This record gives sequence, structure tokens and C-alpha cells, in this order.
Amino acid sequence: MKKALAAAALLTFGVAAHAQSSVTLYGRLDAGLEYMNGVPQNQVGGSATSSTHRFRAESGDWGTSLWGLKGSEDLGGGTKAVFQLEGSFNTMTGAGPGGGGLFNRWATVGFANDQFGTFTMGRMLFISNGVWDFDPFGQSNWSSASLVRGRNWPQSSNNVAYQSPKIAGFDFYGQYALSNATNWNGNGTTAQGREAGAQVTYTSSLFQVRGLYDEIRNPANGGLFGPNPAAGDPTNTGNIGTGVFAASREYSALLNVFLGQFKIQAAYQAIRSSGATNYLPGTPTTLDHEWGGITWQATPAAALIAAVYHVNANNGGGNATIYTVGGSYNLSKRTLLDLQVATTQNSKTANFGLNANNAGTSVATDNPLPGHSQTGVYAGIQHSF
Repeated sequence: MKKALAAAALLTFGVAAHAQSSVTLYGRLDAGLEYMNGVPQNQVGGSATSSTHRFRAESGDWGTSLWGLKGSEDLGGGTKAVFQLEGSFNTMTGAGPGGGGLFNRWATVGFANDQFGTFTMGRMLFISNGVWDFDPFGQSNWSSASLVRGRNWPQSSNNVAYQSPKIAGFDFYGQYALSNATNWNGNGTTAQGREAGAQVTYTSSLFQVRGLYDEIRNPANGGLFGPNPAAGDPTNTGNIGTGVFAASREYSALLNVFLGQFKIQAAYQAIRSSGATNYLPGTPTTLDHEWGGITWQATPAAALIAAVYHVNANNGGGNATIYTVGGSYNLSKRTLLDLQVATTQNSKTANFGLNANNAGTSVATDNPLPGHSQTGVYAGIQHSF
């Protein structure tokens, strides 16, 4: 009888312990059709010489297709062990993230406590992705990452991060990524230089403001400037483009205003490299990037969006503006239809495209010809689970 009671007690304890742990599978599939003109073609030497148009099936224009696992275990005293694994893929081809690894977006483990905050370690979306909450198009393919050539949406390895609880409307998030090189900032022995950032957010019922600072170091030398084409430097693995796009400091001021059915969003970013010299004309070392937009939640299911993004680049990089409108319609809580129309207007020396393309004038970059525009239309479907 005693053995039976002991076995029952152990079984009960096991069920209770299991109930204190949770694992969730989640994901998002995004696919659609895209038309774009101003696409480069007929390369002579290192530069495209004319433009064309194309029509293609695309994955991830409205939002990255991804899948992941996240979970927690109650450790008692209000503390939980937490983890998250997340990877991207191409809905149209089924291809995974390739060199980025199976879980190229998130692979973290840590502790969470409602009173003291959350501490995690591992691979993460870099803190510059914190502009997502303040971008009218939520960092879709044609939005706040486009005119900074992907500077706003990289991933980052070797991280430690802390998210504070919210106190009187304020919260803090900090992230620090080691280079894992024999030099603290990086010296070419690893694929990533040191990266770090911090943000402070204040949220009320009427508005939300965020201040964000981040820096990405050049893995080749630990500096705050990207590869120099004039010196024959190769483009860094894991970073986009050259100059300020690849390694730099970024200062962001971000604003949301909530007015019933309307949300107004605005941002300013100063992106600066340091110590860069002898760069070829057209390779900027500083960027001033700003945007503004409005979302009208016309009905619980339908939203209409309009936004303008603008960048000024020094050293002959010129300036460019993206004008875009679009919207979404929710067929259910998990499935929506989306539409976006956008155009990039470049100054005489600029060749920014709608996508967050590498810098350059070759056909492979997909950038329009210098001084030319690029216009696109995208319509798709997105399902979350």
C-alpha cells in the first residue's frame, strides 16, 4: 500500500512539474507577386548601362517567412528559464537560411523574472531592429531598411542582452555582442566584430518615444568604418555593402502617436562612421535618415498605410526618397492579404533601390542606374501560426 501511495505521489509531482514548463511552435509564411521597373541590365565593365522591368514571385516582401520554438520552465520564486529558436526561409522555394544556420534569427537561452527583468544569451536580431515598432510598414522589404542598405535589420551572434520590466512607463533594453577575436573589437580572425547597443522607451496611452544607440564594428580591424573599395577591401561577411552601411554608429529618435483609429509615426537616424579615409566618391561615411507615416485602422480588419522615407549621404552619395502606400486586410486572426506600391526617387549621384541592396552599380546589386527611379507593386498573402 505504501509503495502504491509513493508511486501516486511521484506521478502527481511529475504532472505538476510538466505543467510548469511550456514549449510553443510558431511561424509565419509570406508569399506574393511583385512587379518592378528600373531594374538594371546590360552590364559593361563594372556597371549596368540600361534598365528593364520584371514580374516575379516573392517570399517575405510584407514580412519575413519564419518558424521557431520558444518555451519556459518555472524555477520558482517568480523566475523562469526561457529559450527561443527561430529561423527564416523562402516560402516560394522552401530554401532555408543557408550560411546563417538553421536558427539564423534567434537562438537564445536565459532567465526571466517579472520583477527583475530578462537576461538572455546567444544569437539575436541586432538591437537596430528596434525601429520595427516605429516603422509604418514594419520593416517590410520596402521601408526603413531600404535607404540604409539593410543597416537596420541584421542579426548578431555572441550576444548577452537584458530587458528591464516596465517602470512608470519606462523600460530599458541593452545588447552586447563579443567579437570572439583575439582583439576585443575584432581583427579579422572571426566573422563578426564587436557589436552593442541600448534603447530606452517610454510608453503611454497617447504616445510612445524611444531613443536608441547602436554600433557595429568592422570584423577585419575592429574599426567603426566599413570596407574601403579604394583600398581594395572586400565586403565584410555578415555585413551589407561598404563604408557607413557595413560598420558605424547609429543614433535614433523614434515616435509613435496614438489617435483613435490613426497611428502617426516618425523617426530620425544619424549614422556615422569614424576614422574612414580615402573613400571613393559615392561611398558615404555619414547618413541622415528620416521617415514619417500614418496608419488608418479603417475597420478591425482593414488598415491603410502611407509613408515617406528619405536619406542624405555625404561624399557624393546623394539623396533619395521612397514614397509608398499600401495596406492589409485580415481574413481572420491569423491570415491577411497585403498590398504595397512604392517608388524610389534618386538625386543625380544616388542609386538607392526599393530593396535593401548592396551598394554599387553592377547588375548584381539590383540598384537602379544613378539618378534614376525604381517603382514596384507587391500583393501577397501572409499566414501566422
